[in-house]
Amino acid sequence: MRILTVNSNCFKRETHKMKQIYLTITLLSCSNVFMTFAWYGHLKNLSNKPWVIAALVSWGIALFEYLLQVPANRIGYHVLNVGQLKIIQEVITILVFVPFSIFYMKEKLSLDYLWAGLCLIGAVFFIFRSRLA
Repeated sequence: MRILTVNSNCFKRETHKMKQIYLTITLLSCSNVFMTFAWYGHLKNLSNKPWVIAALVSWGIALFEYLLQVPANRIGYHVLNVGQLKIIQEVITILVFVPFSIFYMKEKLSLDYLWAGLCLIGAVFFIFRSRLA
């Protein structure tokens, strides 16, 4: 009976960890949408305005990014290390940036995005390989 209790507690702990990871990924994804618009949206929308105006608008957008990104990293740091958090962020960045550049900025899709994505898959493998064993 005790073995069942220990396994049940272990399962609950692992379920809680997975919920934290999913919440971290969700918050980082939303944060990244704001980040992408803050960094690159002004190139399309404010190109005829002085750079100071673009910077102020970008800072305003970036505030929302940070309101999501800081809690995401604090939650994620309980179950992931800093390197893993960074690689997750980079994967999310390319997953958000590619559609943004194609659909919003109207840029042409190239194979370079594929190669960059494959490099990130390698980075994910190496940063998480200790968890896979």
